[in-house]
Amino acid sequence: MVLKSIPLMTPRIALSALLVCTSFAFAETSPNYAIKPVLHPGTEKRHESFNEISKKGEAEIVFLGDSITHAWDRQGAGKDSWDKTWVPLKAANFGIGGDRTEHVLWRLENGNFDGLKPKLIVLMIGTNNTGHQGRPQKELDGAVYQCSAQQTADGVKAILGKLGQKCPSSKVLLLGIFPRGANNEDKMRQQNEATNALIKGYADGQKVVFMDIGAKFLESDGTLSKEIMPDLLHPNAKGYEIWTQAIETKVREMLK
Repeated sequence: MVLKSIPLMTPRIALSALLVCTSFAFAETSPNYAIKPVLHPGTEKRHESFNEISKKGEAEIVFLGDSITHAWDRQGAGKDSWDKTWVPLKAANFGIGGDRTEHVLWRLENGNFDGLKPKLIVLMIGTNNTGHQGRPQKELDGAVYQCSAQQTADGVKAILGKLGQKCPSSKVLLLGIFPRGANNEDKMRQQNEATNALIKGYADGQKVVFMDIGAKFLESDGTLSKEIMPDLLHPNAKGYEIWTQAIETKVREMLK
């Protein structure tokens, strides 16, 4: 019998695989907050504004996510790119700063998208599931938050399922979570990459399309420049222009 050689994994692939395996083990021993809908305290007013947009039923694209999506509205961040590229396509911004997957699930169960059937939903969520770990959370009765890559991916899957129920005719452009931290050694970036490796499998290439544009924000050595993300997490205006250019062609294609 001839044994076929097995290619060696690169250190990066091996590390991602280890993180994924670790997240599976972690998920077995901790509550999965990521799939349990819960109100994000203090966001009620913005949430209600999304319900009003939903009732009008006019938006053809909805960007759904956390503060990175929310800042499409902000001068010095995404507003110029938003007004130039997305407003003419009848886009709505359903981003809320600090949201995790469980907060988006609550929104979807409490009026977001009721009456709204967009052609396309651009979804990116999960970096706060990673970044809020170790912090007590008011909405969890003060419990210290924990969330693995697998649990975050479970939350994304639950959101996709809910969107499929509420907007069965809508397509979803599922974006990989953006890179964070100074370089590849950042543990939160590594967990986000592990999450991305999991959520990629939720796409069918037609109804749900996955895009990971994270590399476009990075230098050739994997470092994240503060000229693009000053706090190594949130893009500035240059970062939002990179984001726009990276997805515009695919967005227009999916709107057809």
